[in-house]
Amino acid sequence: MTVKTFTLPDLGEGLTEAELVSWLVQVGDTVAVDQPIAEVETAKSAVEVPCPFAGTVHQLHGASGQTLDVGAPLISVDTADRAGTPAPQGGGPKGGQSYREEERAGADPAAAAEASAVAAASDDDAGSGSVLIGYGTPAGGTAGRRRRPKRAGATGPAASAARPVPEPARARAAEQAAGAAHDAMASAPRLAPTVVSPIVRKLAKDRGVDISTVRGSGPGGLILRRDVVTAAAAPAAPAARESTAPSSSAPAPVPSTAAPSAVDARTGLGVAERVPVSGIRKVIGQAMTRSRAEIPEATVWVDVDATRLVELRAELKAQDPATAPGLMALIARFVLAGLARHPELATRIETLEDGSQEIVRFDGVNLGFAAQTDRGLVVPNIRGAHTLSARGLDAELRRLTELARSGKAGPAELSGSTFTLNNYGVFGTDGAAAIINHPEVAILGIGRIIDRPWVVDGQLAVRKVTQLSLAFDHRVCDGGAAGGFLRMVADAVENPVSVLADL
Repeated sequence: MTVKTFTLPDLGEGLTEAELVSWLVQVGDTVAVDQPIAEVETAKSAVEVPCPFAGTVHQLHGASGQTLDVGAPLISVDTADRAGTPAPQGGGPKGGQSYREEERAGADPAAAAEASAVAAASDDDAGSGSVLIGYGTPAGGTAGRRRRPKRAGATGPAASAARPVPEPARARAAEQAAGAAHDAMASAPRLAPTVVSPIVRKLAKDRGVDISTVRGSGPGGLILRRDVVTAAAAPAAPAARESTAPSSSAPAPVPSTAAPSAVDARTGLGVAERVPVSGIRKVIGQAMTRSRAEIPEATVWVDVDATRLVELRAELKAQDPATAPGLMALIARFVLAGLARHPELATRIETLEDGSQEIVRFDGVNLGFAAQTDRGLVVPNIRGAHTLSARGLDAELRRLTELARSGKAGPAELSGSTFTLNNYGVFGTDGAAAIINHPEVAILGIGRIIDRPWVVDGQLAVRKVTQLSLAFDHRVCDGGAAGGFLRMVADAVENPVSVLADL
């Protein structure tokens, strides 16, 4: 018997855990390389996890509803065939894989594409070439990812794959490839800080180290494991591990529904059910709590006559129903115009190692928008929204909304926004004091558009009226800037034709 254990991989951009929704295989089933074995739900999306090994399912680590940490055992597979020889296996991660390999997983898409070409060209390679967040599936008993760059003197992918490479040279090449990938990531323009490995962040959590206070020694200031070990206080480390580290020998107990006879001591009522706070609900709670704790926010609002905007939308729809932008896209275009005049509302505050703070301004806007899904509230974002027209914004709004509601939106679509637009009017509400989407510094809310009495040229009339509310971080601007931005958006809603002519 040759048992291989596949651990839960990093499912995208710093996620440290996932909830096991359901198993797609059972103990004793035969699995092939890259066959989906489980469906898991993260804070970002629900995905199927493929198995990197071929063989017979030996053990399932966890039950439906259980939350597993990244790196925890997921499934064990007996890879030996009936004759006792190892069956073909994939190259998924193993418990002993190096930190550098974990760090470079998915970091270099070009290298991943090259590795897939190498796998396809080699006659001896029976792997599928499929990749899940950086985990390849080469065959021939060679574990690990195929992310080596081409070597000097190779005549093609097949030659590179077939030529034996000494182990020390392979290790040096892997180290150089990882370093190059990290240098490229550190030097590339980005609107969010470099995300450290979940392994490093879990290590910091286990040892009681505040990761924000650690100085990284890797490329671009990347925090490595040795940095956390150095920063950890030796006497406090064992206690932190004992109090926070999950047991690797037994799975965590699965939350269960409370017995009908259980009585709540405070209310005297029977407890019908206990629902664990996990998955996206847990992430939303953490983000909102952090926003309230860290951001000194203030809110301004204004009622707006949106009659002309509604009429303009009707005219555009009559001309070309297929491409006419919606009201949300038109308002988004006004918001971007307002942010061009008041860019401080699309910034971010960062705390430095010495405790001081600085305001980070960006060259452009990634516009986030709140979207209600079956899994909860998520915030997809339109990258480079400032470069798009109202029609372009409308197309992106529709595309990202569909991705979010289907659970297929990835980390790139669900993170990195610099300003958020929240249309709570779709729920039939007039106004709200929204919570800022940390680490942003402002959020604009739009209420429902309804008929209301309104004074026009001294006469009472029935108009289409909505309410705009802006919650902003008082550390980055004062009421004058916030009010000026909100008034500019309101004026654009009331007189959209003249504003659109200038955009």
